[in-house]
Amino acid sequence: MTAIIQVKNLVVDYGQGPTVDGVTLDIEEGELFGMIGPNGAGKTTLIECIEGLRTNYTGTICILGLNPKTDRKALYQQIGVQLQETSYPEKIKVWEVCKQFSSFYKNPTPYLPLLEEFQLDSLKQAYVARLSGGERQKLSIILAMIANPRVIFLDELTTGLDPSARHTMWALIKGLRQKGMTVYMTTHFMEEAEFLCDRVAIMHRGKVVALDSTAKLISSANLPYKLTLVAPTLTVEQVNQVAGVVNVEMHDEQFTIYGQDQNILTHVISYLQREDIPYHNVNVVNPNLEDVFFHITKQQFTSDSSVSTPEKPLLAKVS
Repeated sequence: MTAIIQVKNLVVDYGQGPTVDGVTLDIEEGELFGMIGPNGAGKTTLIECIEGLRTNYTGTICILGLNPKTDRKALYQQIGVQLQETSYPEKIKVWEVCKQFSSFYKNPTPYLPLLEEFQLDSLKQAYVARLSGGERQKLSIILAMIANPRVIFLDELTTGLDPSARHTMWALIKGLRQKGMTVYMTTHFMEEAEFLCDRVAIMHRGKVVALDSTAKLISSANLPYKLTLVAPTLTVEQVNQVAGVVNVEMHDEQFTIYGQDQNILTHVISYLQREDIPYHNVNVVNPNLEDVFFHITKQQFTSDSSVSTPEKPLLAKVS
C-alpha cells in the first residue's frame, strides 16, 4: 500500500516547550488510522497541521502529494474535515448548511443522498441548533463528505454521545473506509480505537511513543493476563506455586491472579482441581488497548524526573 500522508520531524513550539515534538509517521491509502493520547498530548495540533489549518511548524508534511502550507486550495478539494468544535449560524437549516458547503467544491457529492444515507433526510428543514448531539455529529460527517474526499479527518467525533449513538457512529465510520476513503481519527475512547482502527498511534507530551496494530501493541507491551476467582480455602502461598503466576492479590476470599501468558486460566484451574480446592465466580480479563495506554504513558512519566508518576494501575479495571 502507498503512504498517502507523510509527516517528517514535525515540531510545533509556542515558546514554552514543543506541543508537537519531532513527530514522524506515514499513513497508508485506505487505512483507518487512529491516534489516542491524554489531553494536551498534541493530537489536535498535529491533525490541524496535516489539514493545513496551522502553518507555524517546522518539518515536512505531504498529503496526497501536496504541501498543506502552499497547496491549501488544491488540498481542500480532496479532503474532508470534521473539527473538534464547530459552530453554525443560529437560524440555519440542515439543507441550507449542506448547500453552502456544496458551493465550496468543484465536484461536490450531492448532499440529499448523504442526508438519506445518514438518516437525516427527515430533518433537512430543521434548524441545526435543534439537532441532538448524535444528529449534529452525523451532520458534521456529511459536511466533510460533501467534498467527495480521498482523506477524511475526524477529531473526537463521538465525544459527548451516549453509548447507543456512539455505536451508530462507529458503523458510519467503518462505512467511510468501505467507500475507499482514508480515515484519520483522534479519540479518547480506547474501545473505539481498538474496534475501528487498523493501526493506532499513542501520543504523549508531543511525541508518538507507540504505533502499530492493537494486537501488536498489546503483544509488545508484555502485559500480564488477569484472572479473578473466589476460593474460600485457597491461600496466596498456594497460588504462588502455580506455573506462570507473576503476582497475586487477595481481598477476603477473592483472588486476583496475574499471569505471564493466556494459559494462566488453564494452569490455575488445573491446580485447583488437582488439589480439590473449591472455587467459583471465575473471570478472565485479557490485556487491551487501555492497559497498553496506561502502561506506556506511565513509563513516559516515570522517565521524566520532573513529573510525578500518575496514580494509574498497570492494568485498568474492567467491569
